[in-house]
Amino acid sequence: MNVSAAEFLPSSLNHLTLSTRLVAELGDARSTLRATTQRSGSAVMVYAGGEVDACNENTWRRLLDEAAAAVSPPGPLVVDTNGLDFIGCCAFSVLAEQARRCRGRGVELRLVSLQPVVARTVAACGLTGLLPVDQSVDAALSAVAVPE
Repeated sequence: MNVSAAEFLPSSLNHLTLSTRLVAELGDARSTLRATTQRSGSAVMVYAGGEVDACNENTWRRLLDEAAAAVSPPGPLVVDTNGLDFIGCCAFSVLAEQARRCRGRGVELRLVSLQPVVARTVAACGLTGLLPVDQSVDAALSAVAVPE
C-alpha cells in the first residue's frame, strides 16, 4: 500500500546529527561536497550539493552510511541530488552499494533528481531496479509501500 508523503512529513522536520568527523569534512573550505540531512519518522532525507567525485568519494560514502544508519524500516532513505553540479561514476557505485545494504534491512533508497542525466546514468548502469529516481522528495516518500 502506498502512503502519502504527509505521513512522513510532520509539521516540523528534525535535523539529523552527523558525526563530528563528517561535519568537519563537509565543512572544510576545500570540500566540493556539501549536504544537509533531515529525519521524519522512519525516513531520512539527504540533500546533496556541489560535486561528488573520486576526491570526496569517502566522504560521500560516510554521509550515506550515517544517514542509512538512522533510517528504520521501511524508510525510505531519500537522496536528493538536485543540488549536485557533478556526479562521478564513483557516486553511483556508492549509492548502489548503499541501496543493497538498505534493502537487506528492509529499507528502500530512492534518488531525487530533475536532471535527466541522472536517470539515464542509472539506467545505463543497469541500476534502475536498485536506484529508483523520483522527481521530488514528496514523490519519493509517497512511493514507499508500508507493510500492513
